Order: sequence, then structure tokens, then C-alpha cells
Amino acid sequence: MIPRSAMVLAAGLGTRMRPLTEHTAKPLLPLGGRTLLDHALTRLAAAGAETVVVNAHWHAGRVASHLHAHWPGPPRIVLQREANLLDTGGAVRAALGTIGPEPFFVVNGDSFWLDGPTAPALARLAAAWEPGLEALLLVHSTFQVQGEVGAGDFFLDPIGRARRRRQREIAPYLFAGVQLLHPRLFADAPDGAFSTNLLWDRAIAADRLRAVVHDGLWFHLSTPRDLAMAESTLQAGTVGETR
Repeated sequence: MIPRSAMVLAAGLGTRMRPLTEHTAKPLLPLGGRTLLDHALTRLAAAGAETVVVNAHWHAGRVASHLHAHWPGPPRIVLQREANLLDTGGAVRAALGTIGPEPFFVVNGDSFWLDGPTAPALARLAAAWEPGLEALLLVHSTFQVQGEVGAGDFFLDPIGRARRRRQREIAPYLFAGVQLLHPRLFADAPDGAFSTNLLWDRAIAADRLRAVVHDGLWFHLSTPRDLAMAESTLQAGTVGETR
């Protein structure tokens, strides 16, 4: 199964990344000589995506200009401007008409990772997809991430079934900002702005959500310090080349 459609979530305000995001969108910040948005689109193109929706709100004009200048295609880029922020779930729901009826990738515009030794992360997600699933998440080990990541997000059983951490628990895995979704996840989804977390919880309860543990390096990019640390790591050459 090769997903032919995808979405990059690039509309957020990037508040914790200020002052770097005062005059630009967070996905346009550079890392390793390219913008975070370019890294995401390059990975999606390599994975076989033919159409990619990119939503934009904060400095949407800069996002549009960058896409026009750097991404003539393929893949075909469809810009989805949001007059009001729709959050993660609302943004994807609004793009379903362009995305189509098959499973599709969703990548956070500020996600950056290095693929592991087995296969590219997106290919691993596609290979792990099973009929009947509504969501397949890429997660990363909480204890292998530099920076403040809180108490983690999920516990996993041996076949990748996820459960949320309970109060006072420390979860071993956190969401890595990359997922493979089926449009049926959005059946009966609310109108307007809402988080994909709402739909994940419903899919977990119905046993229609799984997770794949990333086997490469993943960078937590929330603050200017996080970005500087990631740049230093890449410049040091201790993690190999990015794919």
C-alpha cells in the first residue's frame, strides 16, 4: 500500500519558537540547510505522495511564496489557507475533499527526523498498515529525546496497540508528528476547530489505532534552543546524512 495523498500541517502560530517566528511561519525555519517544510515535502515525495495539501494561517503569504518558488511539482501542492485556525483535526477534515478516499500521510510541519537502519519511516508506516485501521502513528521513545517532552503520550502492547498514560504515569513513547490515517477516522467528526486527539481516543476505544516505534533519530523542535541543539547535532556529523 503506497499512500498517494498527504497533508503537512503548517498553520500553527509557533508561539514557543518566538522570536524566530515573529516574522515567519515555524515550518519555514531552516535546519540542516533547508526549511522544515522542505524536509517534510521531500520525504513525502520519496514515499510516493502525488498530492500534498499544506495548510497555512500564520504568515500564510510567506508559506505560499515559498511553495510557489520551491515546489513546482511533483508532488502537486495544494495550499489550504485558514482564515481561522482549525487545529489539527479540523484542518485535516477540511482537506478530505482533495485528499480522496484512501489512507494518507499527515506530517506536522515542524517535525524532523532521520530514518533508521531498516527503512524510511514513512515506508515503515505504509508497510504496517492493516485493513480496518483508522490511524497508525509514528512514536518515539521518550527517553531518547533531548529537551523537555513532559510525561510522554502512550504505552504500547507487543502488537502496537496504544493506550494513553494515566494520571501520575510516565509513558515510554510520545507522538512523533507523523501519522497514516484513513478518511473514515473523520466520520461524524465535529465541524470547525478540533484536535485529532479526539478522534484518536475514539479509534483507541474501537481498537482501530496502532503505533510504530521510530527506529531512527527524532528531534523535538519546540523552542529556539531545541532548534539550535538540532542544528549543532547535524553539523557535528555524528548522526549521518539525512535522507
